[in-house]
Amino acid sequence: MIRRRVLDLCCGAGGAGRGYAEAGYEVTGVDIRPQPNYPYRFVLADAIGHLADLIATGGIERYDLVHASWPCQTFARVTAWRGSRDSHPDLLTPGRELLERCGRPWVMENVPEAPIRPDYLLCGSMFGLNIRRHRAFETSWGGGGELLPPCWHHPRILPFAHKGERAYADAMGCTWMTNTEGRQAIPPVYTQWIGHRAIDHTTAVSTP
Repeated sequence: MIRRRVLDLCCGAGGAGRGYAEAGYEVTGVDIRPQPNYPYRFVLADAIGHLADLIATGGIERYDLVHASWPCQTFARVTAWRGSRDSHPDLLTPGRELLERCGRPWVMENVPEAPIRPDYLLCGSMFGLNIRRHRAFETSWGGGGELLPPCWHHPRILPFAHKGERAYADAMGCTWMTNTEGRQAIPPVYTQWIGHRAIDHTTAVSTP
């Protein structure tokens, strides 16, 4: 059985990567900072430059899917509350241009207020997790009519404001991370679900 490969850009400690692995992908992560807790093959590099190099050399053809979690601080509301959005670089704009050039199926993940098309807008409550964490996913295939339970915020659900607590990282399913790493992560179940959607799309495209 040939295993699909995913390139996990701006991978952090591996929330997205774990989800893709559980969907059956072989995962390679890329981050500009060392990630000692990343569970899969890791490349220490600038994600924008690494993607550009892979496109230029043809190395991108090794991957069946490219995922990018460009830093969200430029767009996140919490940055405006606690500091200045202008002090954080916008990697989403140049990153999207590279993804559109890469010739592979791709996924971008970010906060809902980021300027991306929400082909999928996911929350932990949709998957039975005791967390409130909304993330938008723009994809090269534009999403589809897949059904998920509606977002449901029970009064006892752990809100985004509690993200610094150990309980929050554990509730996301990111039990191998530190508290600090968990603040930047997404629940693996999100990309496990997205990874299956990507497989469905490529299978449909390749089927005569």
